[in-house]
Amino acid sequence: MRMIFGLLGLLLVLAVVVIAAKKQLHGTAASPVVPPATSTGALPAQVPANTHEQSQQLQQQVQQQLQQAMDAATQSRVQAEEKH
Repeated sequence: MRMIFGLLGLLLVLAVVVIAAKKQLHGTAASPVVPPATSTGALPAQVPANTHEQSQQLQQQVQQQLQQAMDAATQSRVQAEEKH
């Protein structure tokens, strides 16, 4: 009985994931992607024309955000060491 409930649970989770993936794929193909606002609230000046450019832009944004986070962590660590 326990095995049946486990299998039904897995099938339910699989169905939810498949439905979400279908919605995601159909949603991105049907509507154009609007890039998110920058930290200043303004939209970027250039909207990418194709998927490759969008991918490149997203990678650059992630790299910039990671670099900012690492810089902030380093700065806070240096300040904490100066206090001790």
